[in-house]
Amino acid sequence: MVTKDKKVVLAYSGGLDTTYCALHLSKDLGMKVYTVLGNTGGFSEQELAAIEKKTQKLGVIEHISIDLTEDYYAKCIKYLIMGNVLKNNCYPLSVSSERAFQAMAIAQYANEIGADFIAHGSTGAGNDQIRFDLIFQIMAPNAKIITPTRDLELSREEEIQYLKEAGIDDAFEKMAYSINAGIWGTSIGGKETLVSDQTIPEEAYSSQVTQTEPSALSIGFEKGELVSVNGEIFENPLDAIKTIEKIGSAYGIGRDMHIGDTILGTKGRVAFEAAAPVLILKAHEMLEKHCLSKWQMHWKDQLGDFYGMLLHEAQYLEPLMRNIECFLEDSQKTVSGEVKLMLYPKYYQMIGVNSEHDLMNDAFGQYGEKNEGWTAEDVKGFTTILANSMKIYHTVNAK
Repeated sequence: MVTKDKKVVLAYSGGLDTTYCALHLSKDLGMKVYTVLGNTGGFSEQELAAIEKKTQKLGVIEHISIDLTEDYYAKCIKYLIMGNVLKNNCYPLSVSSERAFQAMAIAQYANEIGADFIAHGSTGAGNDQIRFDLIFQIMAPNAKIITPTRDLELSREEEIQYLKEAGIDDAFEKMAYSINAGIWGTSIGGKETLVSDQTIPEEAYSSQVTQTEPSALSIGFEKGELVSVNGEIFENPLDAIKTIEKIGSAYGIGRDMHIGDTILGTKGRVAFEAAAPVLILKAHEMLEKHCLSKWQMHWKDQLGDFYGMLLHEAQYLEPLMRNIECFLEDSQKTVSGEVKLMLYPKYYQMIGVNSEHDLMNDAFGQYGEKNEGWTAEDVKGFTTILANSMKIYHTVNAK
């Protein structure tokens, strides 16, 4: 494979694997390396500046950071909320959802500069390699995919040694945990996530518990979208997410260990902290219980779960995803109101909702107390008809 002086666009995060890839591609393969960081809300301005400065030591021709947060919310997070999507009733798809948007932005950039190659630093053991490969194949078909970390089967120690010998020492040995942060949560991988009987220590989480006294939290929705937190109105839902994250993470809320099936067929574990996603999803779900019909809730559960599964398994560009998004958005016409919660160290309690669309309407009755919309005789007749098919079955098969 001829690589010398060929243009390659590298998905770059500033971590060990992508730092190794950048230097290897430029130094060993003689390629013209262009690095792209797709920011989904997990980097500060200072961190972005430090990452750009680092690329200057790696032989990179040009480095750019693309802020994907607004697009990521509008085309994905919004639907994760509307669908109450928690993978395996646990994980808010923090990383798996953002990878599609990073890959699409990187592929677009590769097309714009006419790249000969497109690269990422994923290993051969996880889901991300498939997420990047699949979207690169679809959106940048003229760029050949190159993956040094995967193809060379390098260990972490080998990468560190290579960088040290080249004069790049970024304290990689101290990075005991692999952390991926974004607006929709932070995933954390380490030695404890590689086995089945351990969990990561308190200090591995990026935020620590600082609040010990209980406090109330209210989250407002308008047609399924975030509009307020504790009575404060937000024009941009992203600002509401950040506010809830700041409040909830101070209590250590949203921490858990996700255990699930990888795209490759193996089982995998990852720790995460996602205070805002967990609080928002549970608040939204409670509001829907009050504002949607039984069958709306039933089919939303099916489609929301399926949407999350496809997204997790690299299928964001599957046309069915756009169909499901239409259903989810249409289902939110009456999902407006305020949800009240109480926060405590490492747990929360759902209190109740206020909504003009609340279907717990006194005009029709109060459960277990009074019936206003029907009579006792109505119930007797209804029950007789409801029992008919079962009566027939059990009578015919009595022997």
